[in-house]
Amino acid sequence: LHLSAVKLAELHSDLKIQEKDELSWKKLKAEGLDEDGEKEAKLRRNLNVIMTKYGMNGKKDSQLVDTNYIKDGTESDTLDDPRLEKLWSKAKTSGKFSDEELDKLWREFKHHKEKIREYNILLETVSRTEDMHKNVINPSEENLVKEEILHNKHRELKEKLRSINQGFERLRKVSHQGYDTNSEFEEPRVIDLWDMAKSANFTEKELESFREELKHFEAKIEKHHHYQKQLEISHEKLKHVEGTGDKDHLNRNKEKYAMLQEKTKELGYKVKKHLQDLSSRISQGLQHNEL
Repeated sequence: LHLSAVKLAELHSDLKIQEKDELSWKKLKAEGLDEDGEKEAKLRRNLNVIMTKYGMNGKKDSQLVDTNYIKDGTESDTLDDPRLEKLWSKAKTSGKFSDEELDKLWREFKHHKEKIREYNILLETVSRTEDMHKNVINPSEENLVKEEILHNKHRELKEKLRSINQGFERLRKVSHQGYDTNSEFEEPRVIDLWDMAKSANFTEKELESFREELKHFEAKIEKHHHYQKQLEISHEKLKHVEGTGDKDHLNRNKEKYAMLQEKTKELGYKVKKHLQDLSSRISQGLQHNEL
């Protein structure tokens, strides 16, 4: 796959969550609690997203860029959207951003691109399900269940599209005006969650509690970013030491690299599991709004 050290750690975290979710689903299925097959379908969609994200779906140019960081002012990946490319170009040449802020903004653009990718995968899944449903001649109780599954998928599409639209508006605003020094959150995923939480059916007390939890979540993400950077540095240093022939130095660097790799995997898993839990809570609040 030619993945960087950081991407390999991320892949490990994603697969660990997928494995845990599949084990939970097998228990549910054994108890007869997934009769409509919706949880199984969601597992397949999640696996499809992982395969696309890391270039394992057999399609060229489907893999995300190996690094989030800007090198020599250029990027080795495109945003696949003329609107995003235009905004990014404007931000780079505006003079309103420091190198650190450009780095942060690039992560926001890449996060937005990944959201669009996930939306398109879900849209394709829904379209296939609808085509199969239309070809059914005799209506039955099973088909009524499938209609409910379709309804849930359309609701999920609606939530993802709302998040994409909110995200684009934020990117447009930041690209033109620069970062707000009084902004409550900086991490793209946290900003998305906070914007959606404010639209959900939460009381003031629940919203305040959620805000505090998001602050802890953002600190966890920042810690993960720190270890990702350290892992990349360690990987480059290890490659350099391998060419010197110094075995003692090489062994010390291998031990440090292995430690950083495990810590990055562990933190990546915790971040993604926490994100999954927070997203689920917001989704429930948004669904309550529609009832």
